[in-house]
Amino acid sequence: MRAEVNWQPSLFDGSQFGAGEPRPDLEYAGLRRIELDADSWVDYCPGWLGGADALFAELAADARWQQRTVRMWERELPEPRLTAGWSVDREDGDLPVSLSALCTPLSQRYGVDFDRVWVNLYRDGSDSVAWHGDRNRHVMTRPVVATVSLGARRRFLLRKRGTTKALHELHPGEGDLVVMGGACQSDWEHTVPKTTKPVAPRMSVTIRHSQPAPGERRLQRT
Repeated sequence: MRAEVNWQPSLFDGSQFGAGEPRPDLEYAGLRRIELDADSWVDYCPGWLGGADALFAELAADARWQQRTVRMWERELPEPRLTAGWSVDREDGDLPVSLSALCTPLSQRYGVDFDRVWVNLYRDGSDSVAWHGDRNRHVMTRPVVATVSLGARRRFLLRKRGTTKALHELHPGEGDLVVMGGACQSDWEHTVPKTTKPVAPRMSVTIRHSQPAPGERRLQRT
């Protein structure tokens, strides 16, 4: 499936981080940690990826996009976003070099072997994702999930699992990095809600690991 998006790089090139080839900030300048509670945290680093527009354009043109289905009210419905995924360790060189260049510095900083990349495309304000925790919480006690946002800014909300009120709100886009760690995936939920406001397309490059970090316990499914 091709990604049909109404996107213009000039919308975002006003930022010093927008133009040129993709280049992560190895100094993590401006990073701040949000302590959600004693066990969960979120790192937010504005403008971590320079050349974010170039990566957006590459993925929009070349990724193998698909639209999955979700089950709602006992019905199978099209998921309101497009997705594409890669495995870092495939021998056929399937993962784009530009995405591999994101995994390496993040693995070094956070001490996990990031080996999965999943890109979500929110084409406009009607595309969204419901409240959830990422699935690797089912096999690891404290997974780390890194997301690099490309394109337009969208609301990113966090709430304590089992509650209804959003306690934290970010607006990532234009190369911003958000990393969720500790017990964030099991004890908290996050969402990108729909909006009726005119918004340009956004991509979230979500980078995960399938193996526990050193000393971390893998959960046993029953």
